[in-house]
Amino acid sequence: MSVKNFLSDKWLALAVIIIGTFMAILDSSIVNIAIPKMMAVFNASTDQIEWVLTAYMLTMAAVLPLTGLLGERFGLKRVYIFALIVFTIGSFLCGISWNLPSIITARIIQAIGGGMIMPISMTLIYRIVPRKKIGIAMGFWGIAGMAAPAIGPTLGGYLIEYADWRLIFNVNIPIGILAVACSFVLLDAFKEKKAHKLDFFSSFLICTGLVTLLLALNNGNSEGWRSPYIISLFIISTLSLLSFVIYELNSHEPLLELRILKNYKFSLSLSLQAITSIALFGGIFLIPIYLQNMRGLTAIQTGLLMLPSSLATAVSMPVSGKIFDKYGAKATTLVGMILLTVTSYLLSQLSMNNSLNYIMIILIFRGFGIGLSMMPVTTMGMQDIENHRIGKASALSGTFRQIAGALGIALFSTILNHQQNLHTTRLTETLNLTNAAGTLITSETMQHALSCGLNIENAKNVIYLLAASLCGKQSFILSMNDTFLIATYITIIGVFLSLIIPGKENITIQRKTAVLNSTKIRNNTKSEI
Repeated sequence: MSVKNFLSDKWLALAVIIIGTFMAILDSSIVNIAIPKMMAVFNASTDQIEWVLTAYMLTMAAVLPLTGLLGERFGLKRVYIFALIVFTIGSFLCGISWNLPSIITARIIQAIGGGMIMPISMTLIYRIVPRKKIGIAMGFWGIAGMAAPAIGPTLGGYLIEYADWRLIFNVNIPIGILAVACSFVLLDAFKEKKAHKLDFFSSFLICTGLVTLLLALNNGNSEGWRSPYIISLFIISTLSLLSFVIYELNSHEPLLELRILKNYKFSLSLSLQAITSIALFGGIFLIPIYLQNMRGLTAIQTGLLMLPSSLATAVSMPVSGKIFDKYGAKATTLVGMILLTVTSYLLSQLSMNNSLNYIMIILIFRGFGIGLSMMPVTTMGMQDIENHRIGKASALSGTFRQIAGALGIALFSTILNHQQNLHTTRLTETLNLTNAAGTLITSETMQHALSCGLNIENAKNVIYLLAASLCGKQSFILSMNDTFLIATYITIIGVFLSLIIPGKENITIQRKTAVLNSTKIRNNTKSEI
């Protein structure tokens, strides 16, 4: 085999795509583990720091619809390289950020590139790999998507604890440079048809709708859900999103090809992807805060505890791809959704006394559930889409997934803050330091404080601060339990949706029927002529 043929091999091209995907997802997993650290560095609350994640995901959702048109207009290879470059620059800017607004702005720039990488990489895979091998190819592509989260928490924890937390962003720079260089050499420049004009009005509508919705969810607790400000945000969001849908359905050159939703398998796939994304991103947002702020783990200890779950997802991805190629998506998706439901419920029962090994086992099974359901569902949705519509279908799929993830984080953060305030009030009202148990605790604490040299007044302050701290921790645990219980209800819907996924035999029959109908139409047309 010549060097030229070796370099043009489709599997080497797939490796280049995997590198870019790895870089984009690595950053997300590292950032998740750094959320408690950034809360301390930037003096930010939970509902403020969540914008480091939601601004990124929201920008990705806004960029994704444009990606298909950009790929058609400028070529898949050029757009992919451009996305890698922008993402790398954004990572550098995140690394030099000095306050919360600056890092949120840098994350938006980073997301412009990250939002293009995922759909373009999926489109490139469908162009490079034959359809009969697409399940295996998507499985290996999924390894990058899951190997990055596996490495990210541990690497991020190490950098945060033993180096500088800013390196969690700068680590993307050498990977980005490598990905750009390899893309120039190994990727083919596919010929694209003439693209439609870029629709910035639709982008404005969907961005306005999503931003105002997230702002309403974020500020509802602090501003009051019935306040004019929050009500106005909900009204603007509803009108913007409704206008977007109407405009897109009546446009000859839509930004998002919503008509693809007429495809039953594709719509079912989007619904299941949304549910999985909500459960996934809600979990990776809450778990690090619980482990570090409540259980006192360091960043690297948190990363090591979450590592097995990411490895479980990475292992189950290619396995689910092979099972999909042979049996279809129904079996693996159903098992995956059941695992997500059970583990979400178990997380809703956590306390301060659960062993770390118990939590790790729950997260491992949760990782298996995500790996078994995510990739088969995604591949199933794209299976019957024509080649020339794959880019738009991929953009639509990615947009739904990112919107679901951003809304999941915002929703869970809102529930967490609301329930935490509620539980704090109730615990404070029921706190009684004058009953038998309270008197015993107060007496022991008072004696200890006095033995340390504190006067009576300061000793009393210590007692009340200790009581307030215990109430705060308990209220967080209870509110987190409530949040994961909501996640359990959401994943139960996913279990029922998994039951109506067409089996492999039904899919084959549908394809044969479609071919026969197409043949009859052609024959009738010829006979009429």
